[in-house]
Amino acid sequence: MLLGPSLALSAVLFGIGVIGVLVRRNAIVIFMCVELMLNAVNLSFVALSQYHGVGGRVMVFFVMTVAAAEAAVGLAIMIAVFRHLESVDLKNINLLHG
Repeated sequence: MLLGPSLALSAVLFGIGVIGVLVRRNAIVIFMCVELMLNAVNLSFVALSQYHGVGGRVMVFFVMTVAAAEAAVGLAIMIAVFRHLESVDLKNINLLHG
């Protein structure tokens, strides 16, 4: 497997995730873009682990564990905010106001 196309795909996926986080205002879309960025990093780790040993594959499991925990906590927070405000639009969310 060639290293260049894998890293290029990873860079494109990460770029799409960054643009999505910076441009969008919906919390669910931003959440999906963060997950896309984590998957892009995982792809880089797997591609580089072919040349540098199993350390990259071990890191993939750590990143997947953090992503799963982030997904559980993030979705729970979004459900709580939606129940309170009936919206997940970030411009309407100000829980410190009252």
